[in-house]
Amino acid sequence: MSTQEIIIEGLTKAGKPFRPSDWVDRMCSTYATFGEDRKLRYSPYLKPRVINGVRCLVVDTKLKDVNPEGYAQLRQFADENQLGIKDMEGAALESLPA
Repeated sequence: MSTQEIIIEGLTKAGKPFRPSDWVDRMCSTYATFGEDRKLRYSPYLKPRVINGVRCLVVDTKLKDVNPEGYAQLRQFADENQLGIKDMEGAALESLPA
């Protein structure tokens, strides 16, 4: 079974940097948990990345099966803030897949 991932870019559809600049870290920490060692562990479904110099959030679409409400919140966040969304090949998408 292959992993399907979608990229939410830290650029608006108008090409402007999204603020606050730490939005990716905030999103990842929202879905993080503490391990037995008391260290924060990011969800395996959300990965902070810098792609072509832009802060991005890589979302494993399995999140919609594991946490449908969380996935819906990510979709709403990206839509409301007019963030660019791409597939892993770099093709632009209108929004996160439903």
